[in-house]
Amino acid sequence: MLGEERQNVILAQVEEKKSISVQELMRILDTSESTIRRDLNQLDREGKLVKVHGGAMANNSSYRTRDDEVSVRKNQNRDEKLLIAQYAAGLIEENDIVYLDAGTTTELMIDFLAEKDVTFVTNSFNHAKRLAMRGFTVYVLGGEFKAVTEAIVGEEAILGLDKYNFTKGFWGANGVNVKNGCSTPDMKEAMIKKKSMEKTKEKYVLCDSSKFSKISSVTFADFDSVGIITSRLEDNTYKEYENVLEVEK
Repeated sequence: MLGEERQNVILAQVEEKKSISVQELMRILDTSESTIRRDLNQLDREGKLVKVHGGAMANNSSYRTRDDEVSVRKNQNRDEKLLIAQYAAGLIEENDIVYLDAGTTTELMIDFLAEKDVTFVTNSFNHAKRLAMRGFTVYVLGGEFKAVTEAIVGEEAILGLDKYNFTKGFWGANGVNVKNGCSTPDMKEAMIKKKSMEKTKEKYVLCDSSKFSKISSVTFADFDSVGIITSRLEDNTYKEYENVLEVEK
């Protein structure tokens, strides 16, 4: 098969599946790994797809430029979120000081917390209330209240983070994309996420499968700079990454 024909097949597969691994393309085209990688490099240079570790993705990943209300997001992919939250809560150990980001999946962690000698800092009044009711020591950042996500944001909140050094932190994201990283629609919220991550030793983004290959307006973390906890992935491309953890039932 000529190179142009082979590349047309690759583009057709990527367009249909949105992402595909090198191994799948080797089977489909019955050709070597080096040939596939050479084709992917060329197609990436031409802007026809996005070459990623272990394969390729369509370069028209969907964009999200606004947040849904918390009341709407609470019921979206709830079963997945519960699995993710339960696993994430199990990572917290005695004497940890934990940053807990505002969000529906991070909120679900609270019901699964087992260790009691843990201190929490959060930018969510709702999280703080629920943590306090369970007997935890909890601190709330001060600043501007964002009604849509029920999060505290702004310069005052960023300054408030300076005093802390977290052992672990857990964040939500609106989009996770290899090239564009972890992102969210709002600049102020992204800055809180970014600053709190800078103050944290072990960083985890909790992300149900619907957020993968999505891009929001502002990136707050590079894809490979955090652990990404999810429940299941139909997209084989992301399975190649060691920082992506799929939680099984």
